[in-house]
Amino acid sequence: MSKLADRYRTALITGASAGLGRAMAEMLLAEGVRVWGTARDPARLPVRAGFTAVALDLDSETSVDAAFAAANAGAGGLDLVVNNAGYGVFGTFVDRDFAEWRRQLEAMLVRSLQLSHRALQAMRARNRGALVNVSSLAVEFPLPFMSGYNVVKSGLAAFSESLMIEVAGTDIIVIDFRPGDYRTGFNKMMQAVSEKDSAPGLARAVRQERAWSVLEANLQAAPLPARAAADLRRALLRHRSGTVRSGNFFQARLAPLLARLVPLHLRRAVTARYFGCS
Repeated sequence: MSKLADRYRTALITGASAGLGRAMAEMLLAEGVRVWGTARDPARLPVRAGFTAVALDLDSETSVDAAFAAANAGAGGLDLVVNNAGYGVFGTFVDRDFAEWRRQLEAMLVRSLQLSHRALQAMRARNRGALVNVSSLAVEFPLPFMSGYNVVKSGLAAFSESLMIEVAGTDIIVIDFRPGDYRTGFNKMMQAVSEKDSAPGLARAVRQERAWSVLEANLQAAPLPARAAADLRRALLRHRSGTVRSGNFFQARLAPLLARLVPLHLRRAVTARYFGCS
């Protein structure tokens, strides 16, 4: 049995059907950890020893409670909970119905907080466990035309920071896991909109298409999700609360360092030019 499984015998991962969630689930299974993984459609989840599929609809408050209760009871207590599930909405903030943005915030932020509340209550009763909130390097480098995603991930990061202080002195840890670009199907699942019905709409569409092409190029050149899973493994082995940046060298190491040295107005100008929005 691995050192990881010595401490984390059972885990719940949301959004385990693909991408980072699936890679993290596979890493934990390889380490001997029993995994409960969620998806809106459990048929999309892997069928293998040590893995239990759980239905979870982030649009439903009752679904979150039911999914956690089922996994926690089946595990006899969860040692690790990873808030990973989510999706992107791409478009100009004012040109999309506000209900779309509200739905994204409720599904990805409010439901993550709800699951965290249930998980930490159970962990506190046992005085052990780890909560991982998968935010994003978009916390430090917000992405154009993805305002709802930026808000969700920044909110998760700030939430994690608060929790790190609250759990200090216990055997519970909180990790703010910030991945950069990874070669997943994230962009294919993105909810996008095209605006070409008027001259101003056409101009906005051109800027969006430029930004979209940069996002797609970055994802195509990005590392595979297994690297993120390996970074999470190292963080869990340390068993310390903190922020973990994950991705290629430039995104995860060099860019955050440069960002601390470059004035904010210049960072904004460079970002706008990089995404073809200036």
